[in-house]
Amino acid sequence: MKTIKQLGIYLDHAAANLIDLSNIDEESQTVLSDFDIQDKHETLQRSENEMHNKQQDKQREYFKKIAAIANNFNELILFGPTTAKTELLHFLQKDHNFDNVKIEVKNTDKLAGNQQLLFVQEYIKK
Repeated sequence: MKTIKQLGIYLDHAAANLIDLSNIDEESQTVLSDFDIQDKHETLQRSENEMHNKQQDKQREYFKKIAAIANNFNELILFGPTTAKTELLHFLQKDHNFDNVKIEVKNTDKLAGNQQLLFVQEYIKK
C-alpha cells in the first residue's frame, strides 16, 4: 500500500511556506523568489518588456525550487491570497512528474505562520 505524503504550500509571488502534513511538528521550509522591487525598478528603467521577461524568468526559477521539493509528495494543497497558487498549479500541470499527484487549490486571506499551520491541520481533518 502506498504511503500518502501531503504538502501544504502557502504562497504569494515573494515567498512560499511548505508545510509537510505528515510531519506537522517540523518547522516549515521557506522558498523565496529572487525577483524583488529593486530588480523591477532597474529593468523598468530600460524597458517594460525586459522587466516582464526578467520577472517571468525569476518566477519560473521560483516555481522550479518549489517543484523540486514538492516532487517528493503525492498530494499538494496550494493556498494563499494571490494568483501565485494558480500560476504554480499551471506550472506543475505542465511537468509530467506531477501527472499522478493530487493537487488542490484554496483561496485564503493573508495568513501568519500559525494561521497557515491551523489551516493545514483543518485541511487534514477533512
